[in-house]
Amino acid sequence: MSYQVTVIGGGPSGLMAAIAAAEQGMKTLLLDKGKKLGTKLAISGGGRCNVTNRLPEDEVIRHLPGNGKFLYSPFSVFNNYDIIEFFEELGVGLKEEDHGRMFPVSNKAKDVVNALLNRLEELNVEIRTKTPVEAIHYGQDDHQIILQSKEKISTRSVVLAVGGKAVPHTGSTGDGYAWAKKAGHTITELFPTEVPLISKDSFIQEKTLQGLSLRDVNVSVLSKKNKPLITHRMDMLFTHFGLSGPAILRCSQFVVKEFMKGHRPVTIEIDCLPDRNEHSIIDEFYKQMNEQPRKSFRNIVKGIVPERLLDYLLQHISVKSGDKAANISNHQLRDFVNDLKHFQVSIHDSQPIEKAFVTGGGVSIKEIVPNTMQSKLMNRLYFCGEILDIHGYTGGYNITAAMVTGRVAGIHAAYEAMGT
Repeated sequence: MSYQVTVIGGGPSGLMAAIAAAEQGMKTLLLDKGKKLGTKLAISGGGRCNVTNRLPEDEVIRHLPGNGKFLYSPFSVFNNYDIIEFFEELGVGLKEEDHGRMFPVSNKAKDVVNALLNRLEELNVEIRTKTPVEAIHYGQDDHQIILQSKEKISTRSVVLAVGGKAVPHTGSTGDGYAWAKKAGHTITELFPTEVPLISKDSFIQEKTLQGLSLRDVNVSVLSKKNKPLITHRMDMLFTHFGLSGPAILRCSQFVVKEFMKGHRPVTIEIDCLPDRNEHSIIDEFYKQMNEQPRKSFRNIVKGIVPERLLDYLLQHISVKSGDKAANISNHQLRDFVNDLKHFQVSIHDSQPIEKAFVTGGGVSIKEIVPNTMQSKLMNRLYFCGEILDIHGYTGGYNITAAMVTGRVAGIHAAYEAMGT
């Protein structure tokens, strides 16, 4: 069989690429090894599908710390506002939530997936699911795709939209890296991002704080020289193996990059009271202790942090629950406030890439033409989505990068297939 454009991978970038190619009137084939298309979309945003983010372009790119600046060119062709318009034209109303996140009004990810599938059908895109690709043979005029069934498919343009290695049950198992290498591409080191972190600290091992959430705290990753590399203010969670929750997921790639430099363990520092400085907290407690010397120190400081953390911190400075304020030394008070502002956890590892939400690393962006997504090394070969060395925080940023690069790759794969 022969096609003008063949897209391999039915995630957000592949679906957008196939739609874009078919809208240019191309005979388009979409191949996916899974049973269903859009599996990752269907589970994103807790099953509600965080389609994109409405923040201004610069802000969106800032939330893609892994080579986000590469996206300025593709964004000039198709950007996050175009994604919103695209879905509204397909009949999927979107609503804005906190931090610019856009969700379907229905709160159902399947509405997003179905709108894309209906559009593919309208455009007569041939879809083959449960169709694994075994190899790609690149040629001068046509590329040949060899299926596992040994069937050969001839195509003018190929779009690789096969994802990374994160969330493998959705089909992202890293197949595309070998096909990219065969075309001469460099794959930068792969690593997990947006991933929970593992600690061997005794209080984690003993599950002292397991299940405890801290709200709106500052979480920093410290360098070897104890300087903050990055700080995120969000919620976090103590788990049976270490740390998780939004602030931790955002910090995780900076921890993993330190591991890659041979720095291990890496210190995470938590500031439980980011709006207050140490002096003002010490002064306030000191005043209360002088006014109520017979009151227990625990009752004076109660409510400043959740009780389980409070009890752990008091134990840390050797204060028992009944100890009176009058018996607390200045040294103990300073240590207590220091722990509130600089609670440190040693991170020894991260969960594996398969447990990560997003893959860091991938096909080097230096080898991709930014405004067309075409390979600089191979004619009519295009890359889009998570196979590229581009990654961001959760919040609609990765899906935005996938859809934008998919759309641009599909349009240009079509132009080249026409021979223009």
